[in-house]
Amino acid sequence: MSEQTTQAAQRASGSSFYSGMRILPRPQREAMFEIYSFCRAVDDIADDPGPRDTRREQLQCWRTDIDALYRGEAPPQLEGLARAVQRFDLQREDFLAVIDGMEMDVAADIRAPDAATLALYCDRVACAVGRLSVRIFGMERAAGLALADHLGRALQLTNILRDLDEDAAMGRLYLPREALRDCGIISTDPATVLANPMLGEACAVLVRQAEAHFRQAQAIMAQNPRRAVRAPRIMGEAYGLILGRLVVRGFAPPRARVRLPRARLLFIVLRNLV
Repeated sequence: MSEQTTQAAQRASGSSFYSGMRILPRPQREAMFEIYSFCRAVDDIADDPGPRDTRREQLQCWRTDIDALYRGEAPPQLEGLARAVQRFDLQREDFLAVIDGMEMDVAADIRAPDAATLALYCDRVACAVGRLSVRIFGMERAAGLALADHLGRALQLTNILRDLDEDAAMGRLYLPREALRDCGIISTDPATVLANPMLGEACAVLVRQAEAHFRQAQAIMAQNPRRAVRAPRIMGEAYGLILGRLVVRGFAPPRARVRLPRARLLFIVLRNLV
């Protein structure tokens, strides 16, 4: 394993997706570590509290590096990612989509986006990662694209519901404007919305959407070779449990952080390995 890939694996070790990545054969595992490392790097730029202009420049540097990689001139720190791109025919457009999604957070703090903007955001920051991943998993193209779309949206909506307070601390609110207004919530101020007694009703809209996407993803995986969908099945089961725990906990303050016990995650991994 190269030094770059080793560093990528170390960055991934604290991720919820790490267990799903570890079970993959070595070429796939190392490629997924590289994808994760890329995503973490651009996500860190988006979440940095520094000047927006500086962060835009940093994201533009990533675009430049990705373009260089696809010209066969990868910078030294992206040699591992370049190998993954070549081995699995990963698409440049998907990397750029992830960067574009991060730039949505940099341009301005997202607050109660309309449904179309939220759908675009989910496609860029989650489904695009899924499109890269399913090529590594070896899925047939049509099924892989469908799984990337449904599972990506399910995971991202679950993240939004789980991270309400963390996002609000950064001035962000990803709950869609339509869901808030249907519940009588007019404000888009994160703290004000999270204190509203009707918050649970608005969150229930995203819960139903996430559950529908999980069901679609499960149906797709059931129709594909088990070896090709083993990793996404682990991710889907783990996040499905997190969503269920969020529903049981509710969304009224105080909102205790929901985490999946390590033993439960290990059980999911072992069950999918047998």
